[in-house]
Amino acid sequence: MAAPTTAPRRCGVILHPTALPGPGGCGSFGAEAHRWLERLSRHGIGTWQVLPLAPPDGTGSPYSSPSSFALNPWFLDVPELVARGLLDSDAAAALPDPGGDRLDPAAMQRRAEALAAALLRDWPRQESRDGPAFRRWCRRHRFWLQDHCRFTVLRRRFAGAPWWEWPADLVRRQRPALAELDRSEHDALLAEALVQWCLDGQWRAVRQAAQRLGVAILGDLPFYVAHDSADVWSGRALFTVRDDGGLDRQSGVPPDYFSATGQLWGTPVYRWWVHRLSGFRWWRRRFLRQLELVDQLRIDHFRALAAYWAVPGADATAMDGRWVPSPGGPLLNALRGWHFGGGQPLPLVAEDLGVITPDVEALRDRFALPGMKVLQFAFDGNPENPYLPANIHGDQWVVYTGTHDNPTCIGWWAGLDERCRRQVGEVIGAPVQAPGWQLLELGLRSSARLVIVPVQDLLHLDDRARFNTPGTCEGNWSWRLASSEEALEGAIRGLGERARLADRLPPPVPLQP
Repeated sequence: MAAPTTAPRRCGVILHPTALPGPGGCGSFGAEAHRWLERLSRHGIGTWQVLPLAPPDGTGSPYSSPSSFALNPWFLDVPELVARGLLDSDAAAALPDPGGDRLDPAAMQRRAEALAAALLRDWPRQESRDGPAFRRWCRRHRFWLQDHCRFTVLRRRFAGAPWWEWPADLVRRQRPALAELDRSEHDALLAEALVQWCLDGQWRAVRQAAQRLGVAILGDLPFYVAHDSADVWSGRALFTVRDDGGLDRQSGVPPDYFSATGQLWGTPVYRWWVHRLSGFRWWRRRFLRQLELVDQLRIDHFRALAAYWAVPGADATAMDGRWVPSPGGPLLNALRGWHFGGGQPLPLVAEDLGVITPDVEALRDRFALPGMKVLQFAFDGNPENPYLPANIHGDQWVVYTGTHDNPTCIGWWAGLDERCRRQVGEVIGAPVQAPGWQLLELGLRSSARLVIVPVQDLLHLDDRARFNTPGTCEGNWSWRLASSEEALEGAIRGLGERARLADRLPPPVPLQP
């Protein structure tokens, strides 16, 4: 690994904004997000990790988004819109309320569409005041905003059909068809732009609060983009997509211990030679957009920046794919040179889990990127297991008890056999009574620069609170925080106390004059 740095040792919590409490069926960028940041800051917790903030797919997954640049409209906070005069209080009261203690994607989509329509109805009253700022923002973000709005409106027009099933002139983005769309759907396109502008402003306020409180926000960037997305529809030359919209090559991973046929993800891979010719312009814009929203960015499936598994587009399994080199080095080097002063480290974290080859490690270390260690993966009886705390060397790591894809620590412990349980107890050096907290203490004692814990583990929750189970399509992305204020406050206070003992508290935030 790269030489140790003098960066402060910190700890943090994973909590996606959808899981924040409050009315409206989904967490938002409103008061509860600010209260969450204040709670973290009060107890010295230096990092809030979120999942991708982009619009989700139909299952609620933010990792298969119809846009790499837009924000999820479910996050729009209605009370703040009313307070700013952008939404009439009667219109706000008339919005559908999904209710329930778990997120319902279909209900949230209906609410988001109703909210966009309400913003559009009230906009004529506000345009004289807010119109100039709105139009400036639209011009600045035109490179993604225009096609995101078009794509969203067209998906609704064609009842959710994927873009390659639309009329041929729209599939091929012929200029007369797009001009007609812009004329005939002017109001609907305006509504989508207003939603994104309002979201951007609300999240900017959250980000400013985090900076004021001394809490860094760690975001997440899926490596691939969805086939049915504004990105691929508007820029198909960048992706392995045929003229008719079908896939020429698709993404996945090869057969391994867990799957005899590999994993087929169904997203296009990149035409890297086109990206090189453009100076990686699309990637540069993608990174910069994300780093407007967060302080640091985890790159999911980082190994594909070294080499990716390319599968023929018509295949039903990943067995007949092949490894193809990626220009990850030139891309990261260009990004560092263009935007981060050449010698400054990139604000990225490499998701380097699973079977990682030397070329991936070399790329990670060349750019001094922290890698990941998940303690739930450590206990298989192998003393050389790289996730065991004793085998974590240096500070260039982010250590997790578990991630959004893992069971909660209570669920993980319940599924361990007796041999693995004995090993956990031996490594901890005590009987295991609170798996999440005891794994957390192992992480806090490690040399890693940053230690992250899902909020579910702090609250001793079982797998009913699990956020996602990979390879399944139902019941994911829907968990919401429902603990009492007292329980949540106690959990974050306990984390802060343990972080203090492990010398993982950030320096005090200077008082504002």
